[in-house]
Amino acid sequence: MGVAAGAFGAHGLKHHLSPDRLAIYETAARYHQWTSLGLMLAARSPGRALLLAGGVIFCGSLYLLSLTGHRWLGAVAPVGGSLLIAGWLRVAWAAFRERAAT
Repeated sequence: MGVAAGAFGAHGLKHHLSPDRLAIYETAARYHQWTSLGLMLAARSPGRALLLAGGVIFCGSLYLLSLTGHRWLGAVAPVGGSLLIAGWLRVAWAAFRERAAT
């Protein structure tokens, strides 16, 4: 989905969005892809729920902001970003604890 969103932005939206809004869309697509990879790698990690929620809120708000121009959505993105950071930290902590236990 992240690759499809990125391709759509690069090819389908290039002539329909301003450069600023296209950059926001590209940021959403990039983080969408990284979050998807993280979810696959951390399929059994306790941090996966945080990664999923953060990805949906962060990327979703940026996709919507870029497509609609509703600036208030920019205030939602940091909530998702915080959840992503917490998710990655939780994944790292779980990996550290698992490694230390062996």
